Amino acid sequence: MADNNDSLLREVEEELRREQMHKLWKRYNGVLLGAAALVVLGVAGYQMLEHHRITAAETGGAEFAAAENLSDQKKKDEADKAFKAIAESGPAGYAALAKLQLAGAQVKEGKTADAVATYDSLAKQTGADDLLKNFAQLQAASLRMADADYDEIQNRLTPLIAEGAPFANSARELLGVAAYKAKKFDDARKSLEPLLVDPNVPDDTQERVKVIMSGIAGSEVAAKEPPATTPAAAAEPAKAAEPPKTEAQPATGGAADKK
Repeated sequence: MADNNDSLLREVEEELRREQMHKLWKRYNGVLLGAAALVVLGVAGYQMLEHHRITAAETGGAEFAAAENLSDQKKKDEADKAFKAIAESGPAGYAALAKLQLAGAQVKEGKTADAVATYDSLAKQTGADDLLKNFAQLQAASLRMADADYDEIQNRLTPLIAEGAPFANSARELLGVAAYKAKKFDDARKSLEPLLVDPNVPDDTQERVKVIMSGIAGSEVAAKEPPATTPAAAAEPAKAAEPPKTEAQPATGGAADKK
């Protein structure tokens, strides 16, 4: 008897569940169908975007390889044209690499202003790798060292000195050199001293920093010392200032004029 009761209860529960599901379906079938359609469309859209991305990457890779081949064959004009096309409309990764190629060629040709502009363009490029963008910032600052004032160099390099930044040490060295050139010795020390105590800084970098620090110390000592007087100047008695020459007093005054 207990088994029959259990079977009856199960049948009743199943019937209730079916009825509830039927009611839910009648009430929310539009929402459920719409959600399912959105899922299908989302998956399809993602697949289309992924296919487009892969196709664009493959095309960009082939175009970049072709541009490199032109460069290897010393076909400079054609190579530059190809790299420029990739830099302007290629996928972000290949566009960044193309800009590095163009900037390097511009530096070799002595077109410093053009190279700085190309590096700056890469540093601001959306979607480019952060490492390449930081490298471009460092190169642009390095090229501007000869002509820019300290404020410009500081603005360019300060973002690269953050803790753990890949080019922090190089940026510190350049900023210290710029401060030294501008006679901002305290700023120079602030930039350079960390390089002397960092065990990860290469020896050649530390040697360059020591030379600059010695230059700073020498400049400060020279600024504090009074101007030296030569023995001849010290032994010569002071002369009275001569009155200004006028028309009544000829410029050729001397013993002969007094006779």
